[in-house]
Amino acid sequence: MNLNELTIKAARKLLDDKTISAVQLTTACLKRIKTTDKTLKALITLCEKSALAAAHEADARIAKGEKGILLGIPYLAKDNLLTKGIKTTAASKMLENYVAPYNATVIARLEAAGAILLGKTNLDEFAHGASTENSAFFTTKNPWDIKRVPGGSSGGSAAALAADFCLFALGSDTGGSIRQPASFCSVVGFKPSYGRVSRHGLMSMTSSTDVVGPITKNVEDAALVLGVIAGVDEYDSTSSPDKVDNYTKNISHNLKGLKIALPQECFGSDLSPAVREVMDKAISELKKLGAQVREISLPHTKYSIPVYYIITPSEISSNLARLDGFRYGHRSKVKVGESLNEIYLQNRGEGFGPEVKRRIMLGTYALSAGYFDAYYKKAQSVRMLISDELNETLEKFDVILTPTSPHTAFKIGGQDQDPLQMYLEDTFVSGPSLAGLPAISIPAGFIKGLPLGLQIVGAKRQEAKVFQVAHNFEQATEWHKNKAKI
Repeated sequence: MNLNELTIKAARKLLDDKTISAVQLTTACLKRIKTTDKTLKALITLCEKSALAAAHEADARIAKGEKGILLGIPYLAKDNLLTKGIKTTAASKMLENYVAPYNATVIARLEAAGAILLGKTNLDEFAHGASTENSAFFTTKNPWDIKRVPGGSSGGSAAALAADFCLFALGSDTGGSIRQPASFCSVVGFKPSYGRVSRHGLMSMTSSTDVVGPITKNVEDAALVLGVIAGVDEYDSTSSPDKVDNYTKNISHNLKGLKIALPQECFGSDLSPAVREVMDKAISELKKLGAQVREISLPHTKYSIPVYYIITPSEISSNLARLDGFRYGHRSKVKVGESLNEIYLQNRGEGFGPEVKRRIMLGTYALSAGYFDAYYKKAQSVRMLISDELNETLEKFDVILTPTSPHTAFKIGGQDQDPLQMYLEDTFVSGPSLAGLPAISIPAGFIKGLPLGLQIVGAKRQEAKVFQVAHNFEQATEWHKNKAKI
């Protein structure tokens, strides 16, 4: 038995029975990372010493009779989540040597629960991308085919989990950044409702859609992790005061009579026959499980990408203004003129990568005088239409079903010179983000040996319903049991 391949629930039983120790479990994960990450390149920082110390502490807590679902469970965190005393780079030269003075709330909650942080994972710089090729340091590879991308921006977390570096990982999802890499890597990626999990200590990208969520080996594990990290936070005014549900309580309830909506805009002629075949089989399986499936129309869905890519760069332009090389961030060693603008230009020119600069410029333009009403204000108006349309649909249906991605993982270097093509990666996943809805990607099949995910979207704060549908589908199929060969 390879301990690093265990699910959270399986490891919990072995830890509680004293069959294995947290030190053994952590050591197995560290060994896997050391032997495989030279090829995969999923980690920016490995925290071997502190991880082993935390494992010893977890064993001591278990020996005293302490209980906890994540006590002694090793995990990895995306490197845009602040970790006290550990570098948090956001995969950017701008923050290459930045060490956070405090933990993000999700990290603090996991630490209190006894989870063991193994390290920090690679991402597209400041989470700007869909392939992890925009990292300032290196490109993470897909464990199913190392010539292909793992998706993004949480590509490091998804690839690491698919390669069994850990038992779960944390990602952030702004417009699909957990779900799309989960699809590409054949793992479970869950985006909670906006505000369900605190954003405190998450480096802001698009503050109105940013969410922290789990990437796991199965649906039940995602529900278990969410139960620990969810909840109101005094440091995040957008966090929800609603009581955190027991997300596993009804997870196995059958789907008899449950209503599923299929947006025709997501299953049109643009969808390849291979992807359509995978989706048709998934729909057929859900029908066998007792669900009622009906095709609907979401006419405003087609505007999700243009709306997202006006609002997102606008908020990025504002959020990254703090990184000027004075308070923190890269400070150029090149002597420049005495003008403040010249110093800013040098610091940011060297510290930011091409995609970050592109988004800052797009956002600044959209927010500028004379263009604000035409672009940003109009985008926010259309966002409300998209949100209302989704919410109204979910008053009549339990969930909405779509492909997670229009295709499987593409080759490294295949799209990185075409920003528009890369933005279209978010076709099916940006709408739920704009509306703040919970959504999950689960393994649904393979096309020529490459995985493809199924997206299930629920009403706001209805995470438990999403988990129920996803878990039933997962247990009726074998896709989640397939292992990457790396």
